[in-house]
Amino acid sequence: MSILMVFNHQPYDGSDVTWNALRLAKTLHEKGKEVYIFLMNDSVDLARDTTEKPDFYEFDLVQMLKELYENGVKLKVCGTCQARCGLNKNQPYFNDEIKGTMNDLANWVVECDKVLTF
Repeated sequence: MSILMVFNHQPYDGSDVTWNALRLAKTLHEKGKEVYIFLMNDSVDLARDTTEKPDFYEFDLVQMLKELYENGVKLKVCGTCQARCGLNKNQPYFNDEIKGTMNDLANWVVECDKVLTF
């Protein structure tokens, strides 16, 4: 089974939406599911090394995403959003290979068995 997770929220927005989505992605991946993550809108800051964990926050969400990616979770980040979205507009993503397009997202929507949005 394949599951696409589409993130939209700023990583450290005062809620636990992103943290819980990352936890779910990790759990699904550990259960042997094929997990795809597509970041768009303000969630693209999650893929930037310039995004720092605030002192008040317990978890490093950027590091959590990197670990998922390194462990085989498929990851794409909206290329258009790089210059348009997030607090760190125009900053590079932590890996050029993860830059994606709307075509990538459309293909994943069609390919995956389930699509979840956060």
